Amino acid sequence: MNNDRTPLVAANWKMNGDRAMARQLVNALVECVNGGCSAELVVFPPAILVDSVVAAAASCVGVGLQNVSQHSSGAFTGELSVGMAAEAGCRWSLVGHSERRALYGETDLQVAAKFVALQAGGLNPVLCVGETLEQREAGHTEQVVAAQLAAVVQLAGVSAVAAAVIAYEPVWAIGTGVTASPDQAQAVHKFIRQQLGEQGQTTRILYGGSVNASNAKALFSQPDIDGGLVGGASLDAQEFINVVNAAER
Repeated sequence: MNNDRTPLVAANWKMNGDRAMARQLVNALVECVNGGCSAELVVFPPAILVDSVVAAAASCVGVGLQNVSQHSSGAFTGELSVGMAAEAGCRWSLVGHSERRALYGETDLQVAAKFVALQAGGLNPVLCVGETLEQREAGHTEQVVAAQLAAVVQLAGVSAVAAAVIAYEPVWAIGTGVTASPDQAQAVHKFIRQQLGEQGQTTRILYGGSVNASNAKALFSQPDIDGGLVGGASLDAQEFINVVNAAER
């Protein structure tokens, strides 16, 4: 891991948890930070739990939404704006997660618009990119990832994308228990950095896809992997802290 890029480990709780669980988990993370953890920690809870998480995080742990609208206001039932997220205490948001793309039909252009809205509103985007199993088996991994990046670069500019956090999440590894090998993950992370050119040398790129305490160290030790976006393993405090410890310098 490049020492110029502070390790970042993020928890994507997806549609899991309640207020008691949120407080317990975040309290454990605050203790971890106060104990000298050098990695930056961010939690992405369900939106309805954000207030509990922000209250417990005590500025030690970053908080974000799993999704935002590209619109600032209007007749968009069920959506949340960047301004609403910021007012609630969020400083981060995921954008382009594969589940949003696959289950809710988000296009590369919509992802790019949300990315721009996030940065314009002062929130930090974590841009998710990654290929399906069929795309990987067809040898199209780089083509898919390049197209997902290019859509955002075209709208926001390469400097804006390089200043964000990017999460490489191979769709075939998310929630399946199958993880990309360290070499597979490193190859795509290196490719992403190359796509951003010289500015990409300081971009933090995370790996996501069945990250857990047993595989985190091998993944995070790769030169272009700067931490992880963790799903299921982030729902257990000790398991997640073990993942965080694997990112320690």
